[in-house]
Amino acid sequence: MSGCRRAPTFNILGSFFPAWLICMIVGIALSFAANRLLVYLKIDKEIVWSILVYPCLAMFFACTLWLIFFS
Repeated sequence: MSGCRRAPTFNILGSFFPAWLICMIVGIALSFAANRLLVYLKIDKEIVWSILVYPCLAMFFACTLWLIFFS
């Protein structure tokens, strides 16, 4: 009966946003922060497939946040 409970949403300025959208936005922001960290440490040149790595990193962060807060 888990489908009968209330959907995880956030009330932001009177509008309800789904929790997965918030997790996705935070995951993208964390991926951007990881990119900046790798550039600062000069490790970003070692990543060959960066067009694949950074979206996967964003998805990893988003799914991890979802599991931590909404599991």
